[in-house]
Amino acid sequence: MTIVRAPSLVGVIIVTCIVASALYIFYDVSMHAEDKGAPSGPITATLLARGQYLTRAADCAACHTAPNGEQFAGGLPFKLPFGTMYSTNITPDRETGIGSWSDDDFVRALHRGIAPGGRNLYPAFPYTSFTAMSRDDALAIKAYLFSLPPQHAANKENELSFPFNQRWGMAFWNLAFLNDRRFVPDPGQSAAVNRGAYLATALGHCGECHTPRNFAYGLESGREFAGVVLEGWYAYNITSDKHFGVGDWSDGQLAAFLSSAHAQDRGSAAGPMAEAVENSLQYLTSQDIGALVAYLRTVAARTGEREVDTTAHARSSSSSFSSGFAAPGTGEPQDELGRHIFEGACANCHEYNGDGRQTVYASLIGSRSVADADGANVTQIMLNGAKFRIRDQSIFMPPFGSAYSDAELAAVANYVIARFGGTTGRVTPGTVAKRRQE
Repeated sequence: MTIVRAPSLVGVIIVTCIVASALYIFYDVSMHAEDKGAPSGPITATLLARGQYLTRAADCAACHTAPNGEQFAGGLPFKLPFGTMYSTNITPDRETGIGSWSDDDFVRALHRGIAPGGRNLYPAFPYTSFTAMSRDDALAIKAYLFSLPPQHAANKENELSFPFNQRWGMAFWNLAFLNDRRFVPDPGQSAAVNRGAYLATALGHCGECHTPRNFAYGLESGREFAGVVLEGWYAYNITSDKHFGVGDWSDGQLAAFLSSAHAQDRGSAAGPMAEAVENSLQYLTSQDIGALVAYLRTVAARTGEREVDTTAHARSSSSSFSSGFAAPGTGEPQDELGRHIFEGACANCHEYNGDGRQTVYASLIGSRSVADADGANVTQIMLNGAKFRIRDQSIFMPPFGSAYSDAELAAVANYVIARFGGTTGRVTPGTVAKRRQE
C-alpha cells in the first residue's frame, strides 16, 4: 500500500512564495518598461511653477512635514494598528533625502512603490493612487522638489511589529492591491469630470483617507469614498449619497468647503481635512475646484463603516435656536454638566445658537461633526484644538484636553451633539481617554 503524505504547511508556504516570486518577476520585467524614459528637459520657470502647483495638488507637504519641522524633511508619525511609521525626507539632500534619485527612480517610486536599490515602500506613501499619475506630472513635481533647499534630516526608523516590518512582503501585497496603470480619461464623461477624477485620484489621493480598508490594509474595492475613521478622525462619506454623503450639498457648498474649509450651513473642516485645504486645495484654481465638484457628483452612492446623516437636522443660520438657553423641558438637552461647560467655555465663540462669533469657522450649523453620535471629530477638536491658515485668515481654537477631565469632555461633547446635531451622543469618559492616545 502506498502512503501519500499531505504537504506540510511550511512546504506549502515555500512553494507559494516561489510561485509568487516568479509571477512578480515576470510582472516586473514585462509590464514596466514605461517607467523608464528620456531624462526631463530643461528646468524652466514654467516647469517649476507647474511642479509647485502639482506638488500642492498632491498634498505632499501634509505628510512629509513634521510639526515644527522643515518643509518636506519628513518625520511625521503615522500611528497604525500594526505600529508607527514615519514619513521620509523628500528634499534634494543627497544623503538623507532624494537628491541622488534619477528621473526613473522618482517615477518608479510614485508608480510602483519601489525606491532605488529595489527597496519596497510601504503604502502609507500613497503610490497606489500616484500610480495613475502621468510621467510628465511626476517629473514636474520632481523638478520643483529639487529646486528647494536641501534639508539634512535623517529618516526615522519605523516601529512596526512582525510581520509588517518585513519589506519584502510588499512585493506580494503589490500583486494583490496595486493596479499599476496610468489614468485614462472616460470618453463618456466631460473634460471637467475627467479632470476632477485625475485630481481626486491620481494627485489628491482622496480615497487614501475616505475609503475603508480591508483585512490586509488595502483600499476596499467597491466602497470608494464611503468614509472611514482614520487615526481617530472620521473622514466622512463623500459619495453622491444624499443622506450620508455630499449628494445633498449644492455645488457652491462643495466648492466653498474644498477651497476654504467652510461651507454655509455645512460647518467647517478640522483635523486632516483642514490640513488638506491649508496645504493643498486652497491653491487650486477655481476651474480645478469646479472639476472636483463635477467629479464628486458622478461618484456612486455608497455606505461606509458607519454613517452620519445631517439632512434630518440641518438648519440654516436662521434656525429656531434662541440667542440664550431655553428653559428646561423645551427641547434643551438635559445634561447639566455639559451645559455648564458649554456656557462657560464654548458659547463665547460658538454662540448659543451655533452661528459662531467673529468668524464663520466657529459655526456649528449643519456640521457632520456634531451630528455624529460617536463624536469622533468633536472629541478630537476639543482635545487638540485647531490651527490652520486659509489665505490671509488664521483659524484657531485652543485645545481643552489639559483643562478638563475625560468625564467633563464627554459631557460637553454629548451636550453639543444633542443641541446642534439633534441626536443622542454616545461619548463616554472611556472613549475620550482612548482618543487622547490616538
